[in-house]
Amino acid sequence: MGILYDDVVIIRHSEKEGDPAVITVNCPDKTGLGCDLCRIILFFGLSIVRGDVSTDGKWCYIVFWVVGKSTTRWGLLKKRLVGACPSCSSASGISYYSAELQPPRPPDVFLLKLACHDRKGLLHDVTGVLCELELTIKKVKVSTTPDGRVMDLFFVTDTRELLHTTKRKEDTYDHLRAVMGNSMISCDIEMVGPEITACSAESSFLPTAITENILPLQMPDELPSSLTSTSVSVIMDNLLSPAHTLVQIVCQDHKGLLYDIMRTLKDYNIQISYGRFYIKHRRTCEIDLFIVQADGKKIVDPNKQKALSSRLEMELVRPLRVAVVSRGPDTELMVANPVELSGKGRPLVFHDITLALTMLDSCIFSAEIRRRMIGDREFEVYRVLLDEGEGLAVPRRKIEEQVWKMLMGWEQ
Repeated sequence: MGILYDDVVIIRHSEKEGDPAVITVNCPDKTGLGCDLCRIILFFGLSIVRGDVSTDGKWCYIVFWVVGKSTTRWGLLKKRLVGACPSCSSASGISYYSAELQPPRPPDVFLLKLACHDRKGLLHDVTGVLCELELTIKKVKVSTTPDGRVMDLFFVTDTRELLHTTKRKEDTYDHLRAVMGNSMISCDIEMVGPEITACSAESSFLPTAITENILPLQMPDELPSSLTSTSVSVIMDNLLSPAHTLVQIVCQDHKGLLYDIMRTLKDYNIQISYGRFYIKHRRTCEIDLFIVQADGKKIVDPNKQKALSSRLEMELVRPLRVAVVSRGPDTELMVANPVELSGKGRPLVFHDITLALTMLDSCIFSAEIRRRMIGDREFEVYRVLLDEGEGLAVPRRKIEEQVWKMLMGWEQ
């Protein structure tokens, strides 16, 4: 089976303002492809309002109906989606599936050192520029000096793989200077050696008091309704199809909903043979998925069914963990973002955190992103120390709720 390379991904723009654009993907299949595509769509700030997935295990056909901003870079989005599809070998204008011979080489990591004068919203502006340039923040260390100067250390990777070039570095400087103006003091970008890269990527454990009381893995008996996605139903059925397990999900829509479902199935090595997703009245979503295990068979083991349904429910009720806690006289915001087994985390989390704090007029004294082990799972943990000045003007509960709503896309 073969298709023209340009037809691997087709984007049809809406004819009427407000209508969704349609993204069609027609390519060789692989377990986790839906997750990878949904992650890219989420990174570009688009929301999936409807989806259809169909595959015979070798070739797949996926359609997403998406809505987004007028500034969406559709050409770049198509390039990234094509890049996520299984590699093809081209012959006479036709592309054919060929299996990966080697795992991809890990991307180079760069250290961006930025010194500037502090001002409200500065960190969010810088984060926005890095996202626009497709620089992925792997780790950040932000600190503020008593005289109002800020030193930002960003460990980043470049989606375009060009940050080693002078032109790409100068382009990054220019974009940062344009948004920061006279606030910028200095900016430097250098490639990080393997020993520093390994250290920056190293997972470490959080104190037990934090993991058990603030960022629990299991579903607590009670959670504030403002910090959860309500009315989640996950039902598994083996009677409707002779060859597939049917998973029916009804829940409230949130940013990255389909990504949260797909990454969970990817981690369980589950293959979707057919799937349908759509949003009904008042943001209620209905998802039907016909799935099989890695061996091509339906899930008949009750324990496996229970484990998968429980994990899906947990990831939809609390796709991220948010808490504002006291650190002695200081106040700290903590957000935990689940990491896929492949090592990727949800995109734009730090961007949304800084935007929420900017909207609350809350200043950031210091910030850190690290990979941490919570139980037997890896999370990206964002720890933001708030600058209270003469006292925290915004109640802690309001900070939690605002950050949660921004991360869930309920403040758009």
